[in-house]
Amino acid sequence: MIRYLENKLIDRKKWDDCISRSFNGMIYGYTWFLDVVCENWDGLVEDDYLRVFPVCHRKKFGVSIVYQPFFTQQLGLFSQGELNPAVVNDFLTAIPSRFRLVDINLNIHNKPDHPGFGYDVQVNHELDLIGDYEDIRRNYSSNTRRNLAKAEKAGLSVIKGVKPDDIISLFRENRGAGIRVLRDAHYMKLKRLVYTCIYKGLADVYGVYDDHNELCAGAVFLESHKKSIFIFSGLSDKGRDNRAMFLLIDHFIREHAGKHLTLDFDGSNNEALARFYKGFGSERIVFLRISRNTLPLLTNMALKIYRNIR
Repeated sequence: MIRYLENKLIDRKKWDDCISRSFNGMIYGYTWFLDVVCENWDGLVEDDYLRVFPVCHRKKFGVSIVYQPFFTQQLGLFSQGELNPAVVNDFLTAIPSRFRLVDINLNIHNKPDHPGFGYDVQVNHELDLIGDYEDIRRNYSSNTRRNLAKAEKAGLSVIKGVKPDDIISLFRENRGAGIRVLRDAHYMKLKRLVYTCIYKGLADVYGVYDDHNELCAGAVFLESHKKSIFIFSGLSDKGRDNRAMFLLIDHFIREHAGKHLTLDFDGSNNEALARFYKGFGSERIVFLRISRNTLPLLTNMALKIYRNIR
């Protein structure tokens, strides 16, 4: 039986145990992770926490919606038992009808065919690190090798244990300056999330320094369920010119090669990013973004006008 449980009624130990034991478990699904990235979340729970499905929700213009929080690429149904489309469909049906708008990403093992939802394919890239470094490097593209050579000639150095605040500042001062949707509150959540993961021993932060000992690139990796997720990065103009991010990723691969670990690039549908990830020999992985809209016509029109204004 599937139950909808408000947050205060969730047995957090059993929930986290389910995430830990699920064959498709991910760091995004733990209660403490959801607490950081989402102000309000409840859950769908089957039986004695055999399967769980986070429901992150909020209100906009008085409308209750289910949404995908920042810094969580995939959520959906996590299961200790077998999954098939019918099982996932049952959980989607159990999302309460009071949520008039649903727009979330499922994880790669959720493949529903529920007629009440729309579906969009999302792209990620993953690289298996179990082979030795030289074997993995042989699968780098010629373009990636050229960029690595340029980075090495620039005299860059990679350091582990950089302060997360420095990486976040680097991003905000460069690419982040043009991303209006990310605000102070989002960066505070990110900082809290990274420090929480460091405290739990689940995060590594790398920085690339130029020949003047200035930070020009950095990245945060979160590790769980034999995956290391490239969740956030920052890059300066000088770092971009000197191909610093190529050096950083190659350093990470060299350091972790031979381990039973997958590098999850936390990718997007952006073609330029996809080429960058694929250049390291990664495999294209797809997952589903699902949506359901039962809003009245006038409310839908108001939301579209609001989004256009923003």
